[in-house]
Amino acid sequence: MKYIIFLAGVAAVFLLAFLVSNDRKKIKYKPILVMLGLQLILTYFLLNTGVGLIIIKGISKLFEKLLSYAAAGVEFVFGGLANEAAMPFFLNVLLPIVFISVLIGIAQHFRILPFIIKWIGFALSKVNGLGRLESYNAVASAVFGQSEVFISVKKLLGHLPKHRLYTLCTSAMSTVSASILGAYMAMIDPKYVVTALVLNLFGGFIIANIINPYEVTEDDDIIEIEEEKQTFFEMLGEYIMDGFKVAVIVGAMLLGFVALIALINDVFDMVFGITFQTMLGYVFAPVAFLVGIPWAEAVSAGTIMATKLVSNEFVAMIDLAKYAKDMSDRTVGIVSVFLVSFANFSSIGIITGAVKGLHEEQGNTVARFGLKLLYGATLVSILSAAIAGLFL
Repeated sequence: MKYIIFLAGVAAVFLLAFLVSNDRKKIKYKPILVMLGLQLILTYFLLNTGVGLIIIKGISKLFEKLLSYAAAGVEFVFGGLANEAAMPFFLNVLLPIVFISVLIGIAQHFRILPFIIKWIGFALSKVNGLGRLESYNAVASAVFGQSEVFISVKKLLGHLPKHRLYTLCTSAMSTVSASILGAYMAMIDPKYVVTALVLNLFGGFIIANIINPYEVTEDDDIIEIEEEKQTFFEMLGEYIMDGFKVAVIVGAMLLGFVALIALINDVFDMVFGITFQTMLGYVFAPVAFLVGIPWAEAVSAGTIMATKLVSNEFVAMIDLAKYAKDMSDRTVGIVSVFLVSFANFSSIGIITGAVKGLHEEQGNTVARFGLKLLYGATLVSILSAAIAGLFL
């Protein structure tokens, strides 16, 4: 039964992508099947083999250590501020983003990250049927984040046609930035974070190949990466402030979204006798079922999945912690994989604003296909969850 549901889920995702395809005749099926095969192999390797478990534990231990270093800085600045019995979310989960951001800055400054991104992108371009720029952007998005990644290719933005810009934006929304991985791992099992990263990378290419197929000529496949020359300490200051801005922005969004959802839930409960999130749960229940979640848990899982879409992944992860005790481990794993991406309504504004700040006309182009962008990125999350469900 699990295999039948998996096939139905993947077929549904492909059909939904096919229905909105820009040019169905140009869809390249071979790269799609190759990447789907790679997703299956890598997911099995990460979740069901001893070596995969060792890799995930190693990554988890690394981030645990990094977060302990970050905690030393947080303790120095904010020690004694929080109640001892409480877990202060901003201090324990968000502020460590500052330290992770600094490490990314150091790796960027000493040319370690550009080298890794360039060659991983080059390797991916051989299997995904897309250009080197698209491949670079997907890997860079997973490091820098959905808005910062566009700065590195800002010289090219004005010359990109609409279809290539869509693929770049889909990659950015489908992934998550390395600076907040530690925050995710403090909220959900690290093995699902790592698995989702791998799945979303290939999933973004698969969905883009269906929704937005095109050919890139050798002459057009040029990468010009913008790099700002800075001293080491200028870089440190910039990445420290960038990390702090991200932490504050996420904190502010959480404050606003959690409060707003609480208000809407109460209004819906008074008027309709059902909370807004529960109503969304019923809407998303079929999606939850198609990714392998038992029907008995589909409404609860659908509620969390829908919450991520209308607010953000942090709000949904907080809700998952509340529901987890009443869910099976398999359901928690599938939902966790679904949550690890930036696919939500607020990301449309974030990406549009980032591109608009670098090139106003292209920013307007992104705004026009914003809903289609979210549609594609959400299909990536559903595909990732369905594949995870096959091996859990």
